[in-house]
Amino acid sequence: MQSLYWVVTWACHRKCRHCYDERFRPYTRADLDAVIGEGERAYPRILANLPDAMTWVDEAGRTRPTTIVLAGGELLIDGVRERLFYPLLDAIAARWPQGRPRIAMQTTGDILSDTMLTEMIARGVDAIAIASIDDYHVGHSGQGKFDLMARLRAMMARHGVTEIDLGLSKAPAVTKPALRARGQGGATFTFFGAQPDLWIGELWPRGRAWQNGLSNADYGTNFCARWSGGKGFLDFGRAGSEVAIEPDGSIYPCCLKTKAPLANLAEERLEDVLEDLRAEPALQAINRGDPEAMGLAEGVSRADFAAMSETIDPSGRAFSNPCIGCDRQFADSLAATLAERRLARLQRLYALTD
Repeated sequence: MQSLYWVVTWACHRKCRHCYDERFRPYTRADLDAVIGEGERAYPRILANLPDAMTWVDEAGRTRPTTIVLAGGELLIDGVRERLFYPLLDAIAARWPQGRPRIAMQTTGDILSDTMLTEMIARGVDAIAIASIDDYHVGHSGQGKFDLMARLRAMMARHGVTEIDLGLSKAPAVTKPALRARGQGGATFTFFGAQPDLWIGELWPRGRAWQNGLSNADYGTNFCARWSGGKGFLDFGRAGSEVAIEPDGSIYPCCLKTKAPLANLAEERLEDVLEDLRAEPALQAINRGDPEAMGLAEGVSRADFAAMSETIDPSGRAFSNPCIGCDRQFADSLAATLAERRLARLQRLYALTD
């Protein structure tokens, strides 16, 4: 794959009103232990079921290393950092002693320290994304985000970490690939956030952003065709191929996450899953970045899909976006089809191992 977007934990020190998943929030005591434990139990099996060769081939025919993007939640909070994030970095190095994938990590940046930065780089982190440069994160609105940027730039300079400037004028479709770019010699960092011209200005119709009526996407907003949308997820080993992984190993064709997972990497190898699902017409449509075509093989026309994409959001507004239609296509048929295929694969797998 070109990249894997791996949400390592739901634990976070924030409960942002624009977050795309309600499970990202502060946890304490036994709840925090359980959330961290979920990731601890799953990550060794997930790593074992990732490809032995972590590479992809670009449009010019050059072989490139896969990028594993590790995210939360917040990976740097106490408990998560020592029990899950650092051990996972060490396990990645052990899993691929040669042909190591590139490692990127995402953080809000507000709790990042010199010590943490040193420890991450020593464990092989190549790129750091400060993903909170917007007005939604409490304390970062207005001048707050610029103060944070100044503090972090000074810290990065002390450690020789090079900035990749995405630029506020760049369109959302091209900002996130820059996160994967390698700087000249050593680790890199970049800033981005939920701004109109920097990543997801419209906000995904998901999680607390949805519950709070913050998504301004319309039917012409095709998240599926954007980077980290579903486009290209089946094109294993080629440019644009990416899947999203949850802490328990559930995988999805996009960061937004479909109504049901494709499979679980704690149970099956990624290559086996994608090869088995390659022929599903609805998934082929997602792979083309054309969610309107998801139901064509079942007689659901593009006009039908558009109608399925209409709803009333929790704030009472009329709302229409292809993600809503995709959710309904999953609910109507695709989730059941995926469950049947998963069961058949596992039955074959268990028969081979008996």
